[in-house]
This record gives sequence, structure tokens and C-alpha cells, in this order.
Amino acid sequence: MSIRLGISSCLLGHEVRFDGGHKRDRILIEELGKYVEWVPVCPEVEVGMGTPREPVQLVRVGKTTRMITSTTRVDYTDRMNEWARTRVEQLAREDLDGYVLKSKSPSCGGWSVKVTNESGSPASDGRGLFASALIERFPLLPVEEEGRLADPAVRRDFIERVIAYRRRKEDG
Repeated sequence: MSIRLGISSCLLGHEVRFDGGHKRDRILIEELGKYVEWVPVCPEVEVGMGTPREPVQLVRVGKTTRMITSTTRVDYTDRMNEWARTRVEQLAREDLDGYVLKSKSPSCGGWSVKVTNESGSPASDGRGLFASALIERFPLLPVEEEGRLADPAVRRDFIERVIAYRRRKEDG
């Protein structure tokens, strides 16, 4: 049984973050990496934002969440959403059994992502734009953020959900 997990590229040590760095996660690579095949994705690089790049933030405008660069205020929302819809359809052909997202990321954060309102007041109730498209397209796919996977109980639960998901797929 080959377990395939999608993952935010920076967590594998790929230098794709806004500052040209990475967020290599030792636990994921050393603990889970022995048992899984990773399918890396970096939404911001894949959408063409480059590395290094100006950071983006999520801004709530009315009922809409926008992805806007921090200083120059370039709005990447439509471009990211269109790319994300296409990319998750490509991932549907990758036979994924789960996904590990980068916490707090405006593209990959699954929960509690910082979103500011138009006046600049922050809230931590957002979800990254790519993560939203992924979770909407694959509502049953086991998804977790790397920060939570540092907890052995959460990691064990995630692995159990991934294996159960894989078995359901194989049983048809």
C-alpha cells in the first residue's frame, strides 16, 4: 500500500517562502517521510509570484476574503482562486490519501489564519485560499496542519484517518 500525501512544499525544505526560505519540518520528514510519498505544492510559487516575493495577507472586504500584497496592495485573489481550482483538479489524479497544510499561511493555512478587515483590525478566523479550494473539493480527505502534527496523539489520529481513507478507496 503506497500512501501519498500532498504537502506544502516549504515543509519539505524547499526554499519557496516569501523570504526565499523554508519551514522544513523534521517530524514530518523523519517520522512520516519513511512511510509516505510526498506530493509537494506551493500555491504562491505555482501561481507565479516568485521567490523571494512581497508577503501577502488576507483581507476581509465585506463578505469576501481577498489575498493582497502587504505593501503595494496588489490583489492576487482572482488569480489564486482560478489557479487553485485547476490545481485541485490535477491533484484529484494524484491519488492522494491526505494532505499536510502550512499553518497560518494565507494560501495554505487550514484554520485560524490571520485575516484583517479593511480598517486593519485582525481576526484569526480565516482559511488560506488554496486550502479552501482543497477542502471544498475533497471534503472527506484527511487534512491537517504541520503545527498540530507535532502532537503525537494528533499525528497518530491523522495517520489512522489516512490509512482508513486509503482502504475505503481500495475497497471501492
